[in-house]
Amino acid sequence: MTFEELYQLYWQKVFRLCMGYVNQHDWAKDLAQEVFITVWQQLPKFKAESSVGTWIFRIASNHCLRQIERDQRIPKTKLPKELPEAHLSDKDAEIAYLYKCISELPETDRLIISLELEEVKQADIANILGMSEGNIRVRIHRIKDKLSKKFKHNEREYTSERTVE
Repeated sequence: MTFEELYQLYWQKVFRLCMGYVNQHDWAKDLAQEVFITVWQQLPKFKAESSVGTWIFRIASNHCLRQIERDQRIPKTKLPKELPEAHLSDKDAEIAYLYKCISELPETDRLIISLELEEVKQADIANILGMSEGNIRVRIHRIKDKLSKKFKHNEREYTSERTVE
């Protein structure tokens, strides 16, 4: 498979994985681009010990983790407490809320659910993270449970806010 084909096939998936880590569109886009620079550089060295998708997701997750770690070492400036909200459609708001919820999960859970959402096989997720398939299945179930509860809670709050307005 050529680099162009890999890029076309995996760019969106890598971008969404990065969004799961950082929950910032522009930063996730930059991270995804950097991942594909690494893929381009390392492609000749790729050994087909795992699927190319698993290899790319491993590069992406490692890159995101390194960047987050690096970012945490840099002091941040404070933003105003209230920023004007952009008006999003209900579906866009739900997707944004999902990314927000995913970004609040512990690191390993973020990676697991992001890969699951990209329809990466559980065996490959286990391989990427060095965990057993059984453990991955249990963690996915628990993560989905946790996210469902957050969504239901958010939906109740959103519905009650709309009735007040």
